[in-house]
Amino acid sequence: MDNICEISDSRSYFEELQRVAINLPHETIHRIADELLKACDSGRRVYLFGNGGSASLASHFACDLGKGTAYLNGGKRFRVLALTDNIPVITAWANDASYEDIFSEQLKSFVQPGDIAFAISGSGNSKNVLKALAVAREAGALAIGISGFQGGKMKSLCDLCVVVPSSNMQVIEDLHVAMAHSIFRIVSAQMSSRPLAEACTA
Repeated sequence: MDNICEISDSRSYFEELQRVAINLPHETIHRIADELLKACDSGRRVYLFGNGGSASLASHFACDLGKGTAYLNGGKRFRVLALTDNIPVITAWANDASYEDIFSEQLKSFVQPGDIAFAISGSGNSKNVLKALAVAREAGALAIGISGFQGGKMKSLCDLCVVVPSSNMQVIEDLHVAMAHSIFRIVSAQMSSRPLAEACTA
């Protein structure tokens, strides 16, 4: 783990970013890409969620998967939704129930067996993320997560989880974005390389 106090300029920050990036579990990242592609092929839904910067990434990644793969070789479109995007629903659940319920209650309305619940949390301990993962697993969905530090409580609730080996939240968030982009590129490359006759039809 890194010491956040040691980063005092841009050079040391990017050196630390590179050091942590080298230690990412690339095999697991590829497995996540494979599971997302399977979900697309089978018409299952992908739900993304997180707080703060992770909420922004949930929206960003949903856009990449939904729009970025829409015209690839006649393939099926991703049925992907960021649970962070409906502000009225989020505030209603937070106000009338609890902030811990803002993702889990949305999932209860939609999640089906074989869907993917994709959690993003730097600490891995956000209560609303943990509750949503529990709901997803109970429904028979595949639970995927990306986290940092030691993975937090989220790690044990995920079928696949990539933990960025760092205690620096900015490094963790930077590499979460990079992982999302790498997963998108893996998925889009596989979709683009299919012979047209083998491609899924929407």
